[in-house]
Formats: sequence, structure tokens, C-alpha cells
Amino acid sequence: MINRIAHVGLTVTDIDVSKKFYGDILGLKYQGMMIMEGKETDILFGFKNAKAKVAYFNGSDLINTPPVELIEFVDNPAQKDKPDLHKTSISELCFYVDNIDEVYKQLSEKGVEFLSKPQFFDFTADGFGKSKAVYLKDPDGNILEFMEAMED
Repeated sequence: MINRIAHVGLTVTDIDVSKKFYGDILGLKYQGMMIMEGKETDILFGFKNAKAKVAYFNGSDLINTPPVELIEFVDNPAQKDKPDLHKTSISELCFYVDNIDEVYKQLSEKGVEFLSKPQFFDFTADGFGKSKAVYLKDPDGNILEFMEAMED
């Protein structure tokens, strides 16, 4: 029934600020942007005169990696809510990194807000191995996660 994940979408309040964050700060590859509007867009988003700026980024050349889609509603701004890992929603968007401590250091120096320092986890007894993980926020407060798989 399901073939693969097409993309992961995040609603943002200012697509230009978010493009700089995801492209310039996180280093994702910008793929392009489009404007969605018209009858079909109204039906899809569920309100009249819907207009959205939609930008795509890809963080990997791996064929199975879905792009990140950023959506800014132009004439009907998104309501900014406090993201919460304990609410039903997509809790976070997770990216693998090669050296989490170095990424944490570099992004902290650029003013990125982290929820903690990277933490080590050992789930080898459960079949998941060892890893380090950390949560951070994008300019709208959307929660992201970085994870580094650790060698045994």
C-alpha cells in the first residue's frame, strides 16, 4: 500500500528565515521553491484563497532519504504554538550526523537553541545499539533531533 516517504513537512512563519536556518546553518541542500494557490490548493489545505510558499531541502544523496518541506502560509499565517514532545504530533525530525559533539559545538556558537547537551544511550540489550542524541529548535521552535550511531 505505501511505497516510501515522499517528504517531511514543517509549517513555518517566515520561509526566508527558515531557508537560511536549514540551508546555511544546518547545511541541507536547497532543492527549490514553489507557490501553491488556486482551487485545488484551497481544497487541499481546507480554506479559501489559500496561498503557500513551499521550499524543499535534502540532507543526503541517499535515494531513500525524504526531503524536508517547509511551508509558509502567505495570507493566513500559521499560529505559533509551543512545541512539546509530550503532545500528539510529529514529535521531532531526526537527522543522523557523523560527530554530534562537533556539530553541537559549531551550532551552539551560531546561536542555535539546544534542549540539552548530547546524551549517550546504550540500547544494545534491546537490539538498537549505542548512540548519542540531542534535541534542538528551529527558528519557529519546531523540535529537531541529531543522532550519532556509536560503534561497539
